[in-house]
Amino acid sequence: MIQLLTGVLDEIAVVGAHCDDIAIGMGGTLLTLATSNPGLRVRGLVLSGGGTEREAEEIEALAGFCPGADVNLTVLDVPDGRGPAHWERIKNHLRDFRVSCRPQVVFGPHRGDAHQDHRLLAKLLPTEFRDHLVLGYEILKWEADTPRPTLFHPLATAVAEEKARLLHKHYPSQISHDWFDEQAFLGLSRLRGVQCRSVHAEGFILEKATISFGRREKPVPQAVSPTKT
Repeated sequence: MIQLLTGVLDEIAVVGAHCDDIAIGMGGTLLTLATSNPGLRVRGLVLSGGGTEREAEEIEALAGFCPGADVNLTVLDVPDGRGPAHWERIKNHLRDFRVSCRPQVVFGPHRGDAHQDHRLLAKLLPTEFRDHLVLGYEILKWEADTPRPTLFHPLATAVAEEKARLLHKHYPSQISHDWFDEQAFLGLSRLRGVQCRSVHAEGFILEKATISFGRREKPVPQAVSPTKT
């Protein structure tokens, strides 16, 4: 498996349509980044849930998934499931969010997501973060819209298990859903692990990127000794 390296990260942006989207989609990656980059700046924007119990859940959850990180989160109150009707407002908030942070990587939903709020956000993200590495995470849910990831982030087994545990701990409002359990989350991360020769992994959709290929320096010509006659 060919590896791509970002180098050390100082700041990332995480964007979700709903509270718990970010943690479901990339909770293991957050745990890994925060642990390996102490003081990492995490700038977050969530479109819906503001002013409800879900906002409190999200604030506590993001802190739990980003131990030791500098976390700044904004939760808006766009009505759940009505994102397309609030296109202009969402676009404006994304613009404001963009100028408020300097991320090296941006994480959000992917364009193929079946939920209209996720899909709208995925389409708008690259219109604001035009010169950034934008990675689309997958959100396990009832809809049969599981994507074919183009990028994988291997996870240690302990990290995958901690992600599943934290999801169950921090989102009590969601545990009544029949798909919201540790076995489901570990099952998906195990599948993604199989697909990248790891035990567990999280899958992402690469929005757009450029690549620079390494080059071998030309050998220095050796001086030719004069021939004796």
